[in-house]
Amino acid sequence: METVIVVLMILVALSFMLKQSFGKPVTVIAVAVVAAMFTGTMWPFAIEQSKSQISSWLSDSGLMLDVAVVMSVEIILQMAFCIMAANISAEGWLPRRQIIMYKILRWFPGVLIFPVLFSVLTYVIFALPGNDFKTVAWILAGGVLVIIPAGAWLFRKAVPEKDLRLELYFILNALMAIFGVVATVNGQTAVDGYSEVDWKAFAGMVLIILAGAAAGLAWYVLRLKGLGHLLKRKYRHRS
Repeated sequence: METVIVVLMILVALSFMLKQSFGKPVTVIAVAVVAAMFTGTMWPFAIEQSKSQISSWLSDSGLMLDVAVVMSVEIILQMAFCIMAANISAEGWLPRRQIIMYKILRWFPGVLIFPVLFSVLTYVIFALPGNDFKTVAWILAGGVLVIIPAGAWLFRKAVPEKDLRLELYFILNALMAIFGVVATVNGQTAVDGYSEVDWKAFAGMVLIILAGAAAGLAWYVLRLKGLGHLLKRKYRHRS
């Protein structure tokens, strides 16, 4: 389980730095400063942790399920950013609301990096006993302040094509989702079988699916009609 958690933390860190490669330098520096300040100021809480307490957290199924919810929401948001960025690159435009949402998602660095930074800080403090905890924390914060912009710059130089970086970012988030499922189920995959079907619940699920499909189809038809009217206006204006 600990190996899976370590791999998941590495994926989160790589995904975070890759996300910064899409931002402007000012945004990257601002995010790096926030991450460094978090790392430097969390040392009083990090020194209160112990390996046995961390192990108990990892074995707590309720806590891991809560983490799974947060991870799922963040992965969905980051994948939505990839899809919107790909649409802008392919079509050249998006509706105003989607443009606003895209800008918000581009600025959103994610929250999973903060538990990763806290875990790294705790590990470093455990690995350097006898040293001043505050000094160790701020030295690590200085490293974070340098590594985040450097990592974003290296990703931008190694993969200059934005489309390829979007694909890589999407794949990293998909891997995070897979490892997140493995890490959060904590081996508890067995469930009690049921010999009867709850037809009311089944009918409700079918109705929800049909209602969502009908709403999506209606929205698609309305968008097609709006696009058709727009093209007609442009054609008339040109003629």
